[in-house]
Amino acid sequence: MPKSMTVNTDRAPSPAGHYSQAKLVGQHLYISGQLPIRPGGEALPDDSFETQAVQALDNLLAILEAAGGTPADLVRVTAYIVGVANWPRFNQVYSARLGDSRPARTVVPVPELHYGYLVEVDAIAVIASDAPAGGAGNSAV
Repeated sequence: MPKSMTVNTDRAPSPAGHYSQAKLVGQHLYISGQLPIRPGGEALPDDSFETQAVQALDNLLAILEAAGGTPADLVRVTAYIVGVANWPRFNQVYSARLGDSRPARTVVPVPELHYGYLVEVDAIAVIASDAPAGGAGNSAV
């Protein structure tokens, strides 16, 4: 059975609870839900939906990169958005951030999220076994 490693980066906010930014098990990377919080911990609950979506996705992509992955390695993304009316706005931000990558995806409209945020995203990726993990401010432990 593959051993799991914790993936952390200072390019995404530190976990605020009893969880890791991500776990790498073999080649499978499981990224925890990312809220629109800047890497230094600055919250964005009063910013626009688009600003929040960009930050949440940037956090997710920073963690993916810390594990040695790229958007092409994403196989599944789940987005929780407050209000189904925000779905088209999410699609615009999502396609801009992921480019040509088109992982399987579920968008779940919800009535509210923690701390009044408007979006949260999590993901699963499969990282090539020869991908270099880490980099400045990144670690897989």
